[in-house]
This record gives sequence, C-alpha cells and structure tokens, in this order.
Amino acid sequence: MRLVGALITLLALCLFTPANSWAQGIVRDAEIEAAVRDWSDPIFAAAGLRVEDVHTHLLNDRSMNAFVTRGQNMFLHTGIILNAKKPNELKGVIAHETGHMADGHLSRQDDAIKKAMRPMILTMGLGILAAVAGAPDAGAAIMSKAQEVGMVTFFAHSRVQEAAADQAAAKYMEATGQSGRGLLTFFERFRFQEVLSGAKRYPYFLNHPLSSERINALQNRVSTSTYFAVADSPEDLHKLEMVQAKIIGFLEPPQTTFNLYPKTNTSLPARYARAIANHQAASTKIALEQIGDLLQEEPDNPYFNELYGQVLFESGRAEKALPYHRRAVELRPQSALLRLNLSQALIATDTPENIKIAVGHLKKVLVRETGNSFAWYELSVAYERQGKMPQAKLATAEQSYAMGDYFRAQSFAQRALMDLPQGTPEWRRANDITLVIAADPNIRRQMAQRRRR
Repeated sequence: MRLVGALITLLALCLFTPANSWAQGIVRDAEIEAAVRDWSDPIFAAAGLRVEDVHTHLLNDRSMNAFVTRGQNMFLHTGIILNAKKPNELKGVIAHETGHMADGHLSRQDDAIKKAMRPMILTMGLGILAAVAGAPDAGAAIMSKAQEVGMVTFFAHSRVQEAAADQAAAKYMEATGQSGRGLLTFFERFRFQEVLSGAKRYPYFLNHPLSSERINALQNRVSTSTYFAVADSPEDLHKLEMVQAKIIGFLEPPQTTFNLYPKTNTSLPARYARAIANHQAASTKIALEQIGDLLQEEPDNPYFNELYGQVLFESGRAEKALPYHRRAVELRPQSALLRLNLSQALIATDTPENIKIAVGHLKKVLVRETGNSFAWYELSVAYERQGKMPQAKLATAEQSYAMGDYFRAQSFAQRALMDLPQGTPEWRRANDITLVIAADPNIRRQMAQRRRR
C-alpha cells in the first residue's frame, strides 16, 4: 500500500476529462467502472463500509499496482487488471486494499513514517559528524545507508499491516461466498519478487512487501474456507476478458492490438478489441462495420451502443450518434457517463429542443457526480446556448471549483451573484462558493501565489 500525496494534484489535473476519457492519468469508462463496482461493492459491504462512500479510480499505467488513499479512495492501475488471470485474482487484490481501508492503516501509517524517520535522521547525523571530523568518504557511506535504514524500519511496520490486510481479504471473500484463492494464486505467481532488488520489482510489490510467511499464512487461512473451491462464474470470466480487450484496444497502439487479437481469433473480446483499434487508427468505416456486427449479436449491450455512438460523434455525425447514445442510457440509466455522452451529442446538434433535453440529463449526471467538471462545463455551454448567462456563469464557477481553479471559480461565482435573483437556490450556491473560498486559508494562500505569479 502506498500513501500518495501527489495524487491530489493528479486528480485536479485529470478532473476535466470527457466521458470515456483514455488520456494519461485517470481513465473514465462506463463499462470498466461498472465491472469494477460489481466486483468490489459486495466486498466493501462485507468490510462494513458504506458502499457509496468508497470511490474507485482507474489509472492509465501499465505497471502493476493498486493502493488506497484517505477519503476511502481506491486506485487500480490498468496494468493490474491486465495481469489478472481470473476475476477472482482481481477481487482478491480489491479485498486486500479494502482491508487497509477498513482497518484504518492509513491513519496509523503516519506514525510508522515518523518512526522510520527517526533512525534515518540519526544515521544521517552520524554521517555528517564523520564528514566534519575529517572522514568524508566514511560520512558519505553512512549517509547513503540512511534511506535504507528508514525504509527497513517502515517496512517492518508495513509487513504487519500487509499480513492483516491479507487475513481481512480472506474474511471478506468468504463473507461474500467467494474463494480467497485468487489473492493466493496472485501472490504465488509473483513469489519471485521477494528476492529481487527494489529496482526490478513491480511497483505493487515495492508498496506491498511480499514474503513467504505471508503467503503461507494466507494459504492456511483460505484453504480451510467452505468456499475455497468456488470458481469464477462464466459471466465474470467473460466480463474480465471484455474489459481487458477494451483497455488494450484503447491504450495500446493499433498494431499491437491487431497482433494480440489476430483475425483468426473470432471471439467476442477479440472482435471488440479490433473494432476499438480500428477506431483509434482512424479507420472509421471498418470500425463502424465491426461494431455493427457486434450489435447484430447483442443489440441490448449498452456498451456496444455507446461505442457505435462514440465513433459516429467523433467523426462529426452527432445527429446519427443520438439513437445509439439514447439506447445506451435506456439500457443502463444509472450510468452517469453514458448519460453524459448523450448530453454531449445533444448539445452538438445545437437545436433548442435537444439542448433543453441535455440540460435535464446533465442535472441527473451532477446529482450522481457533483464534482464532475466536464459535466459542469457541458452544462455551462448548454445554458449559454439557451441565453441563460447567469446560470452559465454559475456552472463555470462549479467547473472551476471542481478542478481546483479557485481564482476562476471565485471570479465567475461573483459574476453570477450580480445577475441571479437574490435568495434563489442558485444565488445561494454562488454565495456558498465565494464564502468557502474566502474562509479557507489554504485556498487563499494558493490564490495569493497565483496573483504574485
């Protein structure tokens, strides 16, 4: 498990991403998010967490890693999804990270870091004294060991937490009627990592120090479970294959996808990956033909409808994309991202009726994802097209606030306050934004720095 302060910055940079964004950083995709939530929500509930309070994020990173941060945020690299042989392995990793959250390891890790810093600082102090005493080589050697001393102290604490998270994961899997064998096989596949140097280890095993003792303890725990022999369902196996095909199709160069999924492979995931790769390669006609074939087989697949609409929209045919985006929303109305795609296409047609419908959809999106800055941006565009400039200014303030651009958020909130009828809910919201920004010393400090720059 890794504590990543820099992720606050990363999230701020990546918030302004359209639906189904595959840019570097945070990946947003309705199908993958739905699959991960289907697998993780029962585990969160078994751990005693409020499912709606846990946020899962997918990072566009081929390295194998997963970690949690404060605020009940779980991050999965695309690499760890691609490395999962079976859904049960990925579920095991999710259950392990859930164990860290449920057991409060993040709050205790601060103490561990402080304890690790003490011997490191003392060792560095000895090195400085040696250098001052006339032994610079000895001083340099001692100081070079300082970081190693600190890391050893920290991981001595962390191994206890890792073992506890393993046992918690086994408990959660058993509570949901699933086998804990997936986490065990995942560890066994990468057992060799414990003998490699830090530079050669996967990031996951740098942050989750592996040991034979941990593997043996987990083996003893899961092998006695009533559900040890329970296998993944055909539905889950297919879902993982489709998710992996989609990640490869969007994130790998098209030729790599074609090599991994040659034409001789006529399975649904392979055809899905090739259709996406052709879209990425700007072979729009071929992509539409291939997605059309998929739709012939599964007309009620919301994600095939979504992809067909996406290809049409991105090739400048927003009007033709509408039926497919509408169908996707009909099939999965709870998906904020599918509804956001539909809203984007409706606004692009630039007709009064469609823009009015888009506003309704965007409001539903923002009920589910209040901090979705792209949805706020689209709403500001829609209000502007309707001539509702005060509401457009407020939506821009909301978008800026969600992105952490407080200077811009304050500016547009103040403009909205001047135009909105006093006492209305919108006026109060604009007033709240200005008051929160004015009252937060950290935000004021950021704004002062921006003014100086």
